[in-house]
Amino acid sequence: MAEKIIIATDKAPQAIGTYSQAVRVGSTVYLSGQIPLNPENMQMVSDEFEAQVVQVFENLTAVCEAAGGSLSDIVKLNIFMTDLSNFATVNEIMERYFSQPYPARAAIGVKQLPKDSLVEMDGVMEI
Repeated sequence: MAEKIIIATDKAPQAIGTYSQAVRVGSTVYLSGQIPLNPENMQMVSDEFEAQVVQVFENLTAVCEAAGGSLSDIVKLNIFMTDLSNFATVNEIMERYFSQPYPARAAIGVKQLPKDSLVEMDGVMEI
């Protein structure tokens, strides 16, 4: 098996459990779930959905960059939301961060997320 390289940056929230921000194996980077924590104070950025989505994309950007890539290198993105009626808002904000060709994606409705976040995202990046 190829060597696992742990990716860590202080520009994204530190892990709040037994996981790494990302793990690189070969040219594939597995991004752990990001919730809308401000990396400077580890507090939720807001209780508003749009602000939370923006912070999650900013956190993902920081981890992608620490791994030597960018959001455009994400090939699979998973989005977890506590209210799927926010789907259109996610699409609108996602257009600010991605251009075509877009990554493969899943949007999943869940009952609850860590720290009562309204959204969490993880993904796979190929660099």
